[in-house]
Amino acid sequence: QVHLVESGGGLVQPGGSLRLSCAASGSISSIYTMGWYRQAPGEQRELVSSITSGGGSYYLDSVKGRFTISRDNLKNTVYLQMNSLKPEDTGVYYCNAYPRLFTWGQGTQVTVSS
Repeated sequence: QVHLVESGGGLVQPGGSLRLSCAASGSISSIYTMGWYRQAPGEQRELVSSITSGGGSYYLDSVKGRFTISRDNLKNTVYLQMNSLKPEDTGVYYCNAYPRLFTWGQGTQVTVSS
């Protein structure tokens, strides 16, 4: 099975930064488009950002200019650099292929609070 492990979340104040990492068990990040999904309490899980095997990227409009997605195919790892964080960015962040193909990992909690 493919295993995805997210890390790097935490509690930060508005304006702070975090860098999330997603480690895949195999060479998934070199084959599939990979994405970061966010689920806020009581809300639908949504795609925040994605990156193709060739490095092309997509961003949810609300995070454009603040978040940067990247990948290291040799390390089977996808990153999400989050700057200028806002309370609306709060949620559990998950990585997966886009469209979703694999079992969800545990996610990593990001809390932005003043």
